[in-house]
Formats: sequence, structure tokens, C-alpha cells
Amino acid sequence: MPVRALPGAVDGTAPGARAAHEGILRRQSARESAARTYARALPIVPVRARGLTIEGADGRRYLDCLSGAGALALGHNHPVVLEAIRKVLDSGAPLNALDLATPVKDAFITELFRTLPPGLADRARVLFCGPAGSDAVETACALVRAATGRTGLIAFTGASHGRAAGTFDASAAAHDVRIARLPYPQEYRCPFGVGGERGAELAARWTESVLDDPGPGASLPAGMIVEPVQDEGGVIPAPDAWLRRMRQLTADRSVPLIADEIQTGVGRTGAFWAVEHSGVTPDVMVLSKAIGGSLPLAVVVHRDDLDVPEPGAPTGTFRGNQLAMAAGTATLTHVRENHLAERAATLGARMLSQLQGLVGDFPCVGEVRGRGLMIGVEFVDPEGAAGEVGQAVGDAGKPLPAASELATAVQRECLRRGLIVGLGSRHAGVVRLLPPLTITDEQAAAVQDRLADAIRAATRCGGGTAAAP
Repeated sequence: MPVRALPGAVDGTAPGARAAHEGILRRQSARESAARTYARALPIVPVRARGLTIEGADGRRYLDCLSGAGALALGHNHPVVLEAIRKVLDSGAPLNALDLATPVKDAFITELFRTLPPGLADRARVLFCGPAGSDAVETACALVRAATGRTGLIAFTGASHGRAAGTFDASAAAHDVRIARLPYPQEYRCPFGVGGERGAELAARWTESVLDDPGPGASLPAGMIVEPVQDEGGVIPAPDAWLRRMRQLTADRSVPLIADEIQTGVGRTGAFWAVEHSGVTPDVMVLSKAIGGSLPLAVVVHRDDLDVPEPGAPTGTFRGNQLAMAAGTATLTHVRENHLAERAATLGARMLSQLQGLVGDFPCVGEVRGRGLMIGVEFVDPEGAAGEVGQAVGDAGKPLPAASELATAVQRECLRRGLIVGLGSRHAGVVRLLPPLTITDEQAAAVQDRLADAIRAATRCGGGTAAAP
């Protein structure tokens, strides 16, 4: 399948632009910490951007299906966002107002309440915190601990809730005994080796047994935190019935349910908030990324009876970012008024259906999955031997070992073709597509063409099919 060129795409690079590009990258490598993540995998130097398209310092143009790790619901520099920012700048309003009331904040909260699930909006409170998603998760965990007087938390395997000390506790790599990490149901790599409804039922039973454990030292947790779709965990949607079961289990035991909508919110999954697919109303929602319209902003939305923190408790100096609130209001309004969540559901379903053809075309593609415009392509070693339970035995219907080297090679080949994609899952074996909700049909077709061509090139060149350790 040929690579489809977009209007205005730049195929060549001028020597001077290339030299400037390489010089900036050299200085970054020499001066910045090795902790760089995206920059190490994506050696580009963005200088201009609009919508889905980024132009680099070398003059090349790229289709951006990373979207600021999901922060750009409307893509780069959307006109309504730029206008909202300019309006605040021209007004002389303070740019940081701490937690003081301002017209900009009032407008943001009003618009946010218009979008919330009805069962929560009717009795919600909004708590502004530091500007990162990690801050929101930390704040939510502290909130439910204070409200319940308990300390433990339930999180799920494969979760990614941030990198701050408290949020890392709830993520997949943590080892804090206060966090119980329970099986997260999935079809392809079911922890019980059965998948489907049966796998989800076993996961739910395990959770119920932990909640009702009468053993010495056992007690109810302060809360349960769950991602309706595990994005960085490999783009794994939670089964709707399982999520409803989690809501029932926690409600029956007065355990607050925290929905982490940092990645999934603002229309990304085909509903304004991903919990709406299952009809679940959480007690707490943690929001960041897209709600700031590309600028740093994070909030915790919670039921009013959980509002027990002492007045004046510190929650972050930069919780009063007026530019982010204005950009966020413009983004929320535009998504709501233009039905972009519904558009994400329709286009995402079509892209998912078409991309699932890759499973038949390439033995190294184990599964294509997702929800709305949050899509993951998992790469596997087609020659893999038997492995751990639920991971790989090579028989029909059983998953093969993850191929992280191949996924990295596909990401690299995508970049060569002007397509920016992310990686995810525990073994970085899943290529993630997070295009803006404003992506056109033509652009979506170009993304699919370039991805397929990149897979073909990576496998032809022996891009690495070894299983991840």
C-alpha cells in the first residue's frame, strides 16, 4: 500500500535547516538529563504546528498522533484556544491567581460542570491542585484517605497514575504494601488465561475477595482508583460490565471509587468522559491533560460529602493558571458544541476496524484494540515459545510474547514516513495512536497508510522480533 501524501507535505530538507536541526539536538543531548523520554525516541525539533501537523526545524512535516501525550484534544494551536488565550492576555487579568475567585475560573468551572456525568454534577465540588495529572492523583488519594480515615488503596495491574511519590505507589511498578494491585481484565493477555466475560468475572471475584477479606490486619481501603482505559498500560479498555461491578462493590462497602480520566477525558474515547460508556458515576474524577487546552491544568472533581480537607491545606502554587483555564474552557466548549466525542466514536470505530486488518496481514501484530481515538497496536514475536500463564504459548487463540524491539522499530519507521506515534504497555510493545479529535477522514487514511508501510519496512529490515524480557 503506497504512503499517502498530504497536501503541503515536505519531502526534502535544505542543508541549512538540517544543520540547525542537528545542532539543537546535539545541545539538548549535551545539556539535558538522560531522563528525557519522548525526545530520545523522537529526534525532532518542532518549530510550528497546527492541528495534526508539526513542522520541524529541518523543514519536514509530521502527522502528530501523540498529541502531547493526549493533552491536545483539538490538536496544535486551534483557533478557539489561541483566541481564548489572547483575550486573557489583552485584558490585563492576572495570569496566576492562586485559588482566588476570578471570572476566568468561574467560566471554566461552569463549563466543566456542563460536561460532567449527571450523577456527579448534581453534587460535585472541584478541587484545584498542582498543574500535572500526578498532582491530581496525589490530591485525590489524600482526599479519600482524609474522608474515610483509612489509608490503603486498591489499584490495578498495568496502571499508570503518574510519577510523583504517591502516584507512583498506585502504578504498576510500585511495591508499597499500602497499595493492593489487583488483576485488570483484558482479552489478549488475560491474567487468568481465559479472556472474555469469564476473565472479567474472575478478576471481579478476586477484587471482591480482597475487599471482604476477614483476615488479621485486613481492612477496607480508603479508595479504589481505576483507568476506564489503560492507555500507557497498552490501550486496554475496561469491560463495561466489569467497571459496573467495581462501582457496585465499592458502593456497597462505602469505598470511594476514583476514576482516572487524565488520558481518557474530553471526548477521547468517544464519550465526553470514558466512564459514561459503562454508565458508572464515580465518587471522584481526576482530570488533567486535555482540560487545559494544551496548557498545564489539573483538577479533582469529587462528591460533596468527601469535602473534608482543612481550609487552607496546600494544593499547589500554580493551581490558579488563568491562561490554562481560559484555554480549557474554550476546548471543553468546542468539544461539547461540535459533538467531537461522537465524531471520535464514529471515526475511531472505523479506524479500529480497518487497522484490525493488520492482524491478518502481519504475523507480528498480535492485536489491535482501543476505544474512540485511543488505539493500540500490539506487536509480538510470531516465533515465540511458551511463556508465563496468559502470555504466550503459541497455540491458536493464545497471545505470543511481546516484541518491544519491533514496536520501537515500527515507531522509528513511522517517524521516517512523517508519522509521530507513541509506545506503551509494560514491555513497550504497543504502538499508541492518540490523534486530535479534529483529525479529518483524509488525515486518518494517511495515518493508517503510513503505519502499515512502517510495519512492512520494519519487518522487512528485521526490525527485531525478540520477546521483551
